[in-house]
Amino acid sequence: MITELRVYKLKKGRGAEFLKVFTEQSLPMLKRWDINLVAYGISLIDEESFHLIRNYKSIEERKESQDAFYSSEEWINGPEKQIMDCIETYNTSVIENGILKEQITPNR
Repeated sequence: MITELRVYKLKKGRGAEFLKVFTEQSLPMLKRWDINLVAYGISLIDEESFHLIRNYKSIEERKESQDAFYSSEEWINGPEKQIMDCIETYNTSVIENGILKEQITPNR
């Protein structure tokens, strides 16, 4: 199992619009496509930063899932333009789920 952490830097003043389109259009799509969504939302310290955290079985499954989702007519003819118009940049990091437990040790 892997976890993808994606952080979007939104264009100034577009956070509310992005969140509305995401929750009303993108989120229902992600659910229909059986994407394992862990968390999402606007940062507590930066209203122009939005995070999206998803789990996948493997790197290969992530690639197949995202290729299918982002090339689908439902996405292209749906919220893609509105979502992309709100995004300045984004960064993605993918980690193995067990790596966090292995790297964190309690204070002794």
